[in-house]
Amino acid sequence: MSLLKRLQEQNSFPAGEAQKTAARPAPRQNNLWDLKYSLHQRVVEELEEDLRDNKEENDEQKSRDHARSVIEEIIQNYVLEKGIALSRSDQQRLLQELLDEVFDLGPITPLLKDPTISEVMVNGPYQVYVERNGILEKTGIQFRDDAHVLHLIEKIVAPIGRRIDESSPMVDARLADGSRVNAIIPPLALNGPTLTIRKFSRDPFQVADLIRFGTLTVEMAKFLEACVKARLNIIVSGGTGSGKTTTLGVLSSFIPEEERIITIEDAAELQLRQEHWVRLETRPPNVEGKGAVTMRDLVRNALRMRPERIVVGEVRGGEALDMLQAMNTGHDGSLTTGHANSPRDMLSRLETMVLMAGMDLPVRAIREQIASALDLIVHQNRLRDGSRKITHITEVLGMEGDTIVLQDLFVFEQTGMEARGRVTGYFRSTGIRPKFLSKIHAAGIMLPDEIFLKKGL
Repeated sequence: MSLLKRLQEQNSFPAGEAQKTAARPAPRQNNLWDLKYSLHQRVVEELEEDLRDNKEENDEQKSRDHARSVIEEIIQNYVLEKGIALSRSDQQRLLQELLDEVFDLGPITPLLKDPTISEVMVNGPYQVYVERNGILEKTGIQFRDDAHVLHLIEKIVAPIGRRIDESSPMVDARLADGSRVNAIIPPLALNGPTLTIRKFSRDPFQVADLIRFGTLTVEMAKFLEACVKARLNIIVSGGTGSGKTTTLGVLSSFIPEEERIITIEDAAELQLRQEHWVRLETRPPNVEGKGAVTMRDLVRNALRMRPERIVVGEVRGGEALDMLQAMNTGHDGSLTTGHANSPRDMLSRLETMVLMAGMDLPVRAIREQIASALDLIVHQNRLRDGSRKITHITEVLGMEGDTIVLQDLFVFEQTGMEARGRVTGYFRSTGIRPKFLSKIHAAGIMLPDEIFLKKGL
């Protein structure tokens, strides 16, 4: 898209829904918005003829450099013309904000560039929160109005073929770096257009990073690496924001380079380093309500693509049945995630999701499928201090009567809280050797006996 078109779009926000929404925080009185809006108009007027003759306009970096120099000159002239007392630092801030509006994601651009921030939450135009080190903080950033937030949402979803409007007021999307985006707008969101961005590291986290963060121990990491390489079927469970996707990405990094990997996601966010990797992403229905491609469709199709590993970003519906059937029909070594409060709850949720597939199966048959398909549940929690911990590594043993039998191999024991609110505790091995240890040995992987000794890690 040309620079001129970007500027014109930024200068003509769509009509907002401010009059329809419930009471919410008042906008901060800030004359900088009026100045920035007036400058936007001046920039469009003065750049129009200049950009029409600029043959290098399609080069993104040259366009940005050109825009910076021109907009800086426009700001200086405008300040002199209007007699506005604006310091050099304020002029530079204004310049950067105008460039962010044109080339990036407006007011939240600095938050997305901050490596200490893991999540950005826009609750309407006048409230922006972030998660930093697991703790929520309110920022001083504001948008001009509802229309400004709406325009930003459309700017995010349009390039990946998604849409958001009154007939489809919710959308899941992603940024270019894989960060997960969810947006919901009026009339469903009473605070105004609401945007949530779950950021992902530009360099995917490695197992050494999780060890450094205290998510797991070296011994647990060696054990999980052996399980992935031995082609065990693993599900990562946990609550929202517990770090399931990050852990799934780390587990996927243990898959050997020579194996063909197919990932299936609602919004593509997994970042794998292997070369032989095929990415599949669902598609929402079009304006007529047709053309949707679901997770179930993609899981079924993946089985015809000669996969050696199937990695499903998250099972949340009927695709759980197809995933279990794949695990039970020779596609071992599959990985996925699911929302649950504990390993036992994950099994209950899988039962419910299989029933959502519309198959009238007896509960015992479903449990037998689950017990036969799954080898390991890795459960992760976000604790009260914001830290993420793998609290259980649990083996699925099989059926005993009508019950699926589980046994914990590694657990995190919380011992208390420090005065500053930091959770204290330790990881420990339960001393139980997994039943599938023979599979690991058959794959030529020998784990040291010390890993399974009953002790704190």
